[in-house]
Amino acid sequence: MSKKIFDVKDQSLAEKGRFRIQWAENDMPVLRQIRARFEKEQPLKGLTVAACLHVTAETGNLMWTLVAGGADVVLAASNPLSTQDDVAASLVADFEVPVFAIKGEDNATYYKHLHSALDVQPNITMDDGADLLSTLHKERTDLLPGVIGGTEETTTGVIRLRAMAAEGALKYPVVAVNDAQTKHFFDNRYGTGQSTLDGIIRATNVLFAGRVFVTAGYGWCSRGIAMRARGMGARVIITEVDPLRALEAVMDGYEVMKMQDAARVGDIFVTATGDKNVIDEPHLAAMKDGAIVANSGHFNVEINIPSLEKMAKEKRHVRDSVDQYILHDGRRINLLAEGRLVNLAAAEGHPSSVMDMSFANQALAAEYLAKHYKTLPKNVFAVPADIDKEIARLKLAGMGIHIDTLTPEQAKYLTSWEEGT
Repeated sequence: MSKKIFDVKDQSLAEKGRFRIQWAENDMPVLRQIRARFEKEQPLKGLTVAACLHVTAETGNLMWTLVAGGADVVLAASNPLSTQDDVAASLVADFEVPVFAIKGEDNATYYKHLHSALDVQPNITMDDGADLLSTLHKERTDLLPGVIGGTEETTTGVIRLRAMAAEGALKYPVVAVNDAQTKHFFDNRYGTGQSTLDGIIRATNVLFAGRVFVTAGYGWCSRGIAMRARGMGARVIITEVDPLRALEAVMDGYEVMKMQDAARVGDIFVTATGDKNVIDEPHLAAMKDGAIVANSGHFNVEINIPSLEKMAKEKRHVRDSVDQYILHDGRRINLLAEGRLVNLAAAEGHPSSVMDMSFANQALAAEYLAKHYKTLPKNVFAVPADIDKEIARLKLAGMGIHIDTLTPEQAKYLTSWEEGT
């Protein structure tokens, strides 16, 4: 692979990006341990990996680990607003990873960059939202025979891939990294919870205490967002379509109501469902003057932005990452980060210690594909349980925490049926 072909904003930013990657590494002990083993064993030697991920300092550490494992790696952005341009520059200059990503790139450039990543003829794809895999299946089918497998980082992407698999359209096996317990328990809940509020605060400088905070959905991401908002003093309302999750939210002490009812009382709204038009025109029409609306789901479809554009008589950019829509009756609705992932578009994404586990899953899933791809069906499947547990073990070791092990007697008891009362 040619290391000279890339497209980043400014190569002079490389030193700053290198410092950010190194700073993140300090809080990523699991990936450090995996990288050390990869350097010795070279489990990815001879393989080309095309990754479509958020270009952040944490992702830089994943790229570093894959290269250490012997892979040829190329990286494109998985969202036009999430790229950290200095990190992109450092990956090219310091790690010889071709990067195709510029913060704020338009839609045409975004897809041009995906095609540039596919031009390397990958053996493994890594996705955050399934755009790379989808483009490969729709427009670059000639490359499919060379692909042994892929990985998917986020809920939205897994939903898309399972739909493809159900229709028989998926042409190679994909590991649903998102569904690993060490990913969704921690990344989705604690990472999304903290980074979403960080993005909102950076964009608005709003005080959460005393505000009515509406969270759409009560999956793992929304639980984390709701938990952190309540911890900062907000009155939190949950909206849901799933009765079990709605009931769980009630039992966790939250108010639960329809979005139409929540729209009338909410001050801050966050979507994190993976679905379309979760905040729709009737909800926008009911909101109070000054309402803040943000999205933490992968794609910018959860808020009906086209309807908001039509409803407004004026739009003005009032702060970095804040577009204010003035409706015909004078009410103002403030949309953050163009409706894209607020935690990455207006802030820096998840803390490194959380992404440590998520990207450990990515690295070990790639190794698993390299070893087992010949026996895997063309389907979406979970990260093997032994990998999940190994990542948890490495994380505890990195934190200096030790836990008990079963005695032979205890292990036998748990697998037998003879003993009772």
